Amino acid sequence: MARSLNERIDTMFSRDRLFATAIVAVLWLTELFVMFAVRQYMPSAATEVVCWIAAAVLLLFNTASIFAMLKHYAEDKAHIYGVDIHHIDAGR
Repeated sequence: MARSLNERIDTMFSRDRLFATAIVAVLWLTELFVMFAVRQYMPSAATEVVCWIAAAVLLLFNTASIFAMLKHYAEDKAHIYGVDIHHIDAGR
């Protein structure tokens, strides 16, 4: 039995939300790993402070942008995913 359009939209949105959240978590882990891995090669404490500030800004803006995207998708998911589903169904 075919699922309803709303069920398919909710499934697609849930999957996108899961992957976006996972990508943000991987970004945070990667950034922290890199910062701790290169600490020994930084020539001064001032350089380390600048690098930590830059890493924090990078994480802040990337995290905020992903969550803003998810908020937009949640508000307009019927249109965004409806078009995708239309094209997926047309290709079958």
